[in-house]
Amino acid sequence: MDDAYVVGDPDGLSPLQTEIRDAVARELHAQFALRADRLDLADLPEVAYQITLRVDGVLTGPRPTR
Repeated sequence: MDDAYVVGDPDGLSPLQTEIRDAVARELHAQFALRADRLDLADLPEVAYQITLRVDGVLTGPRPTR
């Protein structure tokens, strides 16, 4: 995903919320690409599962130190 998406005002989100938002956006982008820019209702459980895995990766992955 292009960095332009995350540049600017973070809308008052915490760093963790920003990471989750970005992970969800990346997975949705990937799912649309895999499915030729179309999601059918039958695809939603699998898409939700993949998004859950992405969010889990954010929550359980290594946290940057500041």
